[in-house]
Amino acid sequence: MAHGHRIAQAARPDAAVGSSDSPRPWLPRASGSAILAAFAGRLRTKSEAMIQSKLPNVGTTIFTTMSQLAAQTGAINLSQGFPDFDGPQALREAVGRHVMAGHNQYAPMTGLPALREQVAQKIARSYGRRVDMDAEVTVTPGATEAIFCAVQALVRPGDEVIVFDPCYDSYEPSVELAGGRCVHVPLALPDFAIDWQRLSDAIGPRTRLIILNSPHNPSGALISRAELDQLAALIREREIYLISDEVYEHLVFDGVVHASVLAHEELYARAFVVSSFGKTYHVTGWKTGYVVAPPALSAELRKVHQFVTFCGITPLQWALADYMSAHPEHVDELPAFYQAKRDLFCDLLKGSRFTFTRSPGTYFQLADYSAIRDDLSDVEMSLWLTREHGVATIPVSVFYQTPPKDLRLVRFCFAKREETLRQAAERLCRV
Repeated sequence: MAHGHRIAQAARPDAAVGSSDSPRPWLPRASGSAILAAFAGRLRTKSEAMIQSKLPNVGTTIFTTMSQLAAQTGAINLSQGFPDFDGPQALREAVGRHVMAGHNQYAPMTGLPALREQVAQKIARSYGRRVDMDAEVTVTPGATEAIFCAVQALVRPGDEVIVFDPCYDSYEPSVELAGGRCVHVPLALPDFAIDWQRLSDAIGPRTRLIILNSPHNPSGALISRAELDQLAALIREREIYLISDEVYEHLVFDGVVHASVLAHEELYARAFVVSSFGKTYHVTGWKTGYVVAPPALSAELRKVHQFVTFCGITPLQWALADYMSAHPEHVDELPAFYQAKRDLFCDLLKGSRFTFTRSPGTYFQLADYSAIRDDLSDVEMSLWLTREHGVATIPVSVFYQTPPKDLRLVRFCFAKREETLRQAAERLCRV
């Protein structure tokens, strides 16, 4: 994974961007830490001579890096994708209630029946599909684990997996650990749309899997129903499967309806559809998600899942089931909730030198900084904004295998309280 090397380099304040050092986690600058780091380095050198890494290009992720830098510098953290506000009070109270009620032992491997039932009901309401909660819905400790298990269930040594750049950074390590190889197809700028000719050219006899992500991280771009139809026609005569990463499914704005693979009969027959309770209910630290797939695919995924984590956290599942049952309207209110935050942030940035198009989905907003520091790469710009102007962001290039040469985009997370967004925007408008 080419971008893993760049991330690790950017993580160290004393490392020049583009240096050839091997990836190292970032340690604070202090005499005691320096001594420990030097000793740890000697230990790593010896161990690395003995161990041939299965992920040699993976270092500390940019998300960890920027959140650490924000904490060290006191910057406002608009980098990593998590809210700075709590989930619903009734949901949080339900966790304590179930812990005290003794719901603290292993949940069923596939997830609590009550929660799987609520997922099935939500899918029926949102997408008109009736799924079998027992045979098609699996609760996992986070969407990342669901994606990992789906990849391991499908990908064989030598298989190729198509991903669309810029793409989330967990996809490629999962494929590499399965013995596969990612084929990167860049999305067409400036709208981050699928380039259908490039996709067609990328499909070959070894293509086993295509990973979709809509709403898209980091751009917020959306796949339409017409595009899903076009994809179905393209792979109809081939044994190609799909993972549809839809963790931001309810964060779609301006009256647009999310085009889910769950609502596409032909594509769902060959798909794993992944979603996230953490994103939907503002509780990302709960690391709880789910995957929906036809019975045969679900059976294969569960073979892997049972030996990765076996099951999710029991009282969290009980609490989610209770809240979903009592408040089905929550998902219907999410678009307006987050669109208001997007609009506030974008309105506040009108007085800045950043240029942008309002994000159509997710809780991320891209911004072009060419008018401010065209001499800086986006990694350098992100570090400069954090250290010098007190706002942490994410460089978009780290989501690419080969980023466009003139890319000058950073990603802000607007899943924040109003006062946080106002403070951040005030600082950005002074840049």
